[in-house]
Formats: sequence, structure tokens, C-alpha cells
Amino acid sequence: MTGVEPTDTMFGYAQEKERALAQGIAYVQADLTRLPDLGGPFDAVVCSMVLAAVPDWQPAMRACVQALRPGGRFVFSVNHPAFEQLLTTWREHGAYRVDRYLEEYAIPQTYAHDFHRPLSAYLNELAALGCHLRELAEPGLDPRTARAAQDTTPGIESYVHLPNFLIAAAERP
Repeated sequence: MTGVEPTDTMFGYAQEKERALAQGIAYVQADLTRLPDLGGPFDAVVCSMVLAAVPDWQPAMRACVQALRPGGRFVFSVNHPAFEQLLTTWREHGAYRVDRYLEEYAIPQTYAHDFHRPLSAYLNELAALGCHLRELAEPGLDPRTARAAQDTTPGIESYVHLPNFLIAAAERP
């Protein structure tokens, strides 16, 4: 298994964890848009909660797909583009509100920006790369988990009714 991380802090953290747990993960410090030779091709590439944090995301997705062997799987997850600010708006309005879904824009976060892109942007890029969509999931929170957390996390029930994440699995031809 190979892990890719561009930042010094997270790369150091990943290496420290690997030394402690010895799981057989080789970490490479690199920008996802300009990958070095990683020794592929790979059977699968998983890009969990990364693409929405990459300003120039299309080359990053292309690099992930190009790292696959033919028939390899590319799986990515992002905060669901239709419901990115779900908890905040649910708390304020008791329902979800969105007014700029079709635009692409930065979402300020504590340490860096995430970027909103409509679902069609991700899926159309997969198609442009020749990938075949195999599965799309929009998981909701288990109601029991929401009930257990409702006292400490007001509005958590919003995640039962609307998906917080979008997970896509595609195949390289």
C-alpha cells in the first residue's frame, strides 16, 4: 500500500504512525497533481475526502486514474456537494438551505479552504477520463447514532435525513 501526502505535518504524522503500527504502508510526500513514479500500476486508488480540498482537482483526479491498471478501481469521497453546510443551516433554520449549488467556490475552513463543486463536475470528469461509474453512495447517519449524540451535537438528526457524504467508485477501462 502506498500513501501520498503533500504537507510536512501530515506526512510526518503518517510516517510516525507507520513506524508505531507497522502496517506496511509506504508514504510518499508529493502533490497529487504531480505524482512521481509510485511503482504502479495499482489495483485500486482511494481518494478519501481529498478532491474537495485540492484547488486544481482535475489533474489530481487524472493522476489517480492514470495510476490504475486497466480494470482498476478509483474510489473517492467528498462531503456531499448538495449538503456541505448541512449541520450549520439545519441548526439555524430547522431544515437545509442551499443557494449556490451550481457555482464553484471556496469554502473557508479552520486551516485551509475546501472547494464546492456540483456533483456533475466530478462525474463528468470521470467520464472525460474514460472511467465507468460502478457505484454511487449517499450514506445517511444511523438514527441510533444520532439519538446517542443529540445532547452534545444539536442538529445531528439532519444527517439521518440528508446525506453528509458522497462516495463514488469507478473503473478504469
